[in-house]
Amino acid sequence: MSVDKGLRTEVARRAILGRGLSLGALTMLTGCDISDNKSVQAALHSVSRWNDEVQAALFSKQRLAKEYAADEVAKTFRYNAYYPANIVSPIDPTTYRLGLAGRITDKRPWTVAQLQAMTRHTQRTRHVCVEGWSYVGEWTGPRLSEFLHRVGADLTAKYVGFECADGYYEGMDMPTALHPQTFMVMSIRDKTLPDRYGFPLKIRVATKLGFKNPKWVTAIWVTNDRPRGFWPDRGYNWFSGI
Repeated sequence: MSVDKGLRTEVARRAILGRGLSLGALTMLTGCDISDNKSVQAALHSVSRWNDEVQAALFSKQRLAKEYAADEVAKTFRYNAYYPANIVSPIDPTTYRLGLAGRITDKRPWTVAQLQAMTRHTQRTRHVCVEGWSYVGEWTGPRLSEFLHRVGADLTAKYVGFECADGYYEGMDMPTALHPQTFMVMSIRDKTLPDRYGFPLKIRVATKLGFKNPKWVTAIWVTNDRPRGFWPDRGYNWFSGI
């Protein structure tokens, strides 16, 4: 199964669960008492943890998301966040600083100019949203793995976490952070990343669903404690990829 197909399968699986996993079915699957909300929630969390473990076991740095030709890239990227685009608050590049914390040797903050000076790569991969839509996009920036090496991150640590200017937060396992298609994006379609898509810094994770790709990133930390995620805190699987 390709990474693209795996992500699409995950979207379909969520849709099926959302429409078809009745309380009665949950009772038969788990043996829990549906009158006991705690037992229902415990059963759901157990299924979610199982999904995370399976997806993590299937993950490999050698499995790449499909790359597309330049003429297959969408002309317009779809805006997506937990609030409308008209309330996006632009970040001032002259005062922006990327903060670093946790198991990192060099915690000095980074400016926009420093980030933009790093060696860049381009990927044309499919963004897959848990809502059921997708598009092929073109993202350019340094690999997150290169940045982590440069700042002396402990690559034996388990996780990398992110905080964003709009209050969003996410995290990923270290193998995903070191995947060659996990980018620190600063431009799309050869243009500086627009405000609505996360200027000055968006994390692009080609092997995961869209909500695992945080925008307007203001802090990165390395840790052995699994970071929380905005949507996982609201019931979505934490790993959410393959």
